[in-house]
Amino acid sequence: MILIADSGSTKTHWCLYDPKSETKIKELHTNGINPFYQTEVQIADEVFTNVHSKLPVYEIDSIFFYGAGCAFPEKKETVYKAISISFPGIKIEVHSDMDGAARALLGRNAGIACILGTGSNSCYYDGSKIISNVSPLGFILGDEGSGAVLGKLLVADLLKHQLSKELEERFFDETGLTVPEIMDGVYRKPFPNRFLASLSYFLENHKDHPDIHRLIVGSFRSFFVRNVFQYDHFRESEIHFIGSIAFLFESELREAASLEGIQVASVVRSPMDGLITYHQPPKRNLWDYNVSD
Repeated sequence: MILIADSGSTKTHWCLYDPKSETKIKELHTNGINPFYQTEVQIADEVFTNVHSKLPVYEIDSIFFYGAGCAFPEKKETVYKAISISFPGIKIEVHSDMDGAARALLGRNAGIACILGTGSNSCYYDGSKIISNVSPLGFILGDEGSGAVLGKLLVADLLKHQLSKELEERFFDETGLTVPEIMDGVYRKPFPNRFLASLSYFLENHKDHPDIHRLIVGSFRSFFVRNVFQYDHFRESEIHFIGSIAFLFESELREAASLEGIQVASVVRSPMDGLITYHQPPKRNLWDYNVSD
């Protein structure tokens, strides 16, 4: 059996899959794993406590981990070592979440794959590997269109009184947050990107309000201009999206694309089914067999 993990900064989706019976044996949802924010020890503890103890380890042949923050060799090594502690002797591959998105969305076809979740990212994929990637730069310098940036824009507009008075009152009533708590969440507590992205539910509940609609569409347009437009032949390429933010705000995403003169080919919430398909061994036809088989 194979264990596939799709990990963002907020949560990790694990799926134990049996390729022979084409069956999902068990699925788990744990905290997000990101080597930019967590040490090897912290990651190892998360995997051992919430994954290892809940799976039949002796039946797992391979682990394919796709995660945020795993684009650099040293970060991949951190995650690899952390997982190896709980799963010694098992084949482990660590890939970036961008690799996972491209494989899930495009399989073995060429095109542009985009992630809009807690963070954002994009790449041009030739059907087997990523050819080019515009660095997302994180929610402070980049991550346009992500949950973290949408949350950042929301609280920035809120605290600088750029939203209507009615919307300001609704925000404090519905979230229960105070100004000091917002400042703590952004500047003092760990994982400010998670905190900001958690405000996406308020944006979703009020996405038809003109102020919120403007904010969302504007951030998505920035994503296209500052990321997608950097790839050669982007207007001739199919552009696909994956992630919770893309899924929740699909209408606004397609509107932003239309305003920029392009089309979105597909929007998928989770890469897991696509990754399962990608890792499914090709089926052999009767004529593929010979006497020696």
